[in-house]
Amino acid sequence: LVNNAGFNIPEPFVEVSEEHLDQLLALNVRAAFLVAQAAARKMLESPDRKSRGGAILNMSSQMGHVGAVNRTVYCLTKHGIEGLTKAMALEFAPLGIRVLSIAPTFVETPMTKPMMARPGFAKWVEERIPAGRVGQPEDVAAAVVFAASPAASLMTGSSLLVDGGWTAQ
Repeated sequence: LVNNAGFNIPEPFVEVSEEHLDQLLALNVRAAFLVAQAAARKMLESPDRKSRGGAILNMSSQMGHVGAVNRTVYCLTKHGIEGLTKAMALEFAPLGIRVLSIAPTFVETPMTKPMMARPGFAKWVEERIPAGRVGQPEDVAAAVVFAASPAASLMTGSSLLVDGGWTAQ
């Protein structure tokens, strides 16, 4: 499973409405939990223990490892995904299911295009990424392919940061 649904509503903490809080919690945490739960149940269905297993990859964010102005609710939800990943990994490792999170930086997509077009925003982002560039969808896809592959067979409960060094600072 690549558990990839999510969105953000950047706004100051004191201006966050209950509606926005509920929307972000519903999609970024509740839906991720329920989809992961359904996938885990399916992965455990086989009566032959050797046939069980799989990988659950929860899409997180660099914001699941740091804080940011105007992103309190988003950070809250992505920190929640990081905790969910760790707890699931402990529960499912003995059953052959690996659980990881993928935590990208800002990625150039149609959803981020309006933000990146705002005066100064792209420069602000790039200045915070030691690698000097925003992420591309291919960067995240490569991490997902690796995490789902046999090359990552001993990895569970951790987060793959695809952030160009943002969180290393």
